[in-house]
Amino acid sequence: MGNTTAIIFGANGQDGFFLSILLKKKGIKVINISRKNSDVCGDVSDYAFVEDQIKKNQADYIFHLAANSTTRHDVLFENHETISTGTLNILEAVRLHSIKSKIFLSGSAMQFENEGLPITEATDFDGNSPYSIARIQSVYAARYYQKSFGLKVYVGYFFNHDSPLRTEHHVNQKIVRAVQRIAQGSKELLILGNIDVRKEFNYAGDMVEAIWILINQDSIFEVVIGCGKAYSIKDWVKYCFEKVNLHWEDHVKLEQNYIPEYKILVSSPEKLMSLGWTPAVDFYQLANMMMNEQ
Repeated sequence: MGNTTAIIFGANGQDGFFLSILLKKKGIKVINISRKNSDVCGDVSDYAFVEDQIKKNQADYIFHLAANSTTRHDVLFENHETISTGTLNILEAVRLHSIKSKIFLSGSAMQFENEGLPITEATDFDGNSPYSIARIQSVYAARYYQKSFGLKVYVGYFFNHDSPLRTEHHVNQKIVRAVQRIAQGSKELLILGNIDVRKEFNYAGDMVEAIWILINQDSIFEVVIGCGKAYSIKDWVKYCFEKVNLHWEDHVKLEQNYIPEYKILVSSPEKLMSLGWTPAVDFYQLANMMMNEQ
């Protein structure tokens, strides 16, 4: 795409990795930014740093993917600084120095009121954790800069998505790695909470394709990004153990009295799909991909 340039804040995460690959395949110059081990090292919560990068690079696209993806209370200040302050820093620097830049902000399924029904862009927000509060504030900042200054700001609300790059902090990868070790002779028990919880099992590579489609049109600015299909964690456990010819019941111990954050978390992605996006990788293909990665 000629001299097109993109900046990715939070490039070291799973989504940043896949987005960077996608953009480079399209001939776009990518400036990857993270706090360490990146093309440029710096913190999105540092306004002077963000302003300098945006002013200097005049990027066509700016993606804000940086976050600590947990709803725990003990990271409230980190999430506020990275998500909320980071968003304001990007928006204000673009307003002052790079008004033509298109901006993408990552949102989350966790910032919506969840009554067990499919979630759409019209579902009410619910500030039920420091993480969701930071995400909600970021969206209102985006709407303010759109309305008041005409900035092209897009928000994609990510539903659960994974890849072989996930750490074992995430339950899907925790299960995959345990199954692989058990298949190789480990005598460990896989400890899990409520495996009847239902959620989406999207592939991170598909999610960044959705970002690209969203940011390259000018009629829709907020979408939920998900497949709209829910499976239980038990479905994932059962399939992964079956892949190595084992019965999951022999290797899993459930925590008693475990209270999950939700019973079901699923999107209604009609608006995104109206733009031409469909996921290429389904539940089983994702499990195969992650199980085959050693």
